[in-house]
Amino acid sequence: QVQLVESGGGLVQAGGSLTLSCAGSGVIFGINVMGWYRQAPGKQREWVAQITSGGSTYHADSVKGRFTISRDNAKNTVYLQMNSLKPEDTAVYYCRCSGRMDYWGKGTLVTVSS
Repeated sequence: QVQLVESGGGLVQAGGSLTLSCAGSGVIFGINVMGWYRQAPGKQREWVAQITSGGSTYHADSVKGRFTISRDNAKNTVYLQMNSLKPEDTAVYYCRCSGRMDYWGKGTLVTVSS
């Protein structure tokens, strides 16, 4: 059974930092594309960042320069380092594993206060 479990969300003041983690079981992160998405209240889910099996990273323009996606294959975990957080970053953040199958975690809430 595949499980993706996000952690690291919470309440932070604007300008602060958080690091999200996504730990997987039942699927090997290193051979798949791993991504972070977010969904703010009343809005559609949007792509935030992704890292390929080769280690290439891509970030949405809205977070470029502030967020960094990374992966630890030995721990089968993907991270999202978030710096200079803004109130508009408030959302539930989801981890996605894309390969032959598509898997999602249940999300972790990030709240940025002004």
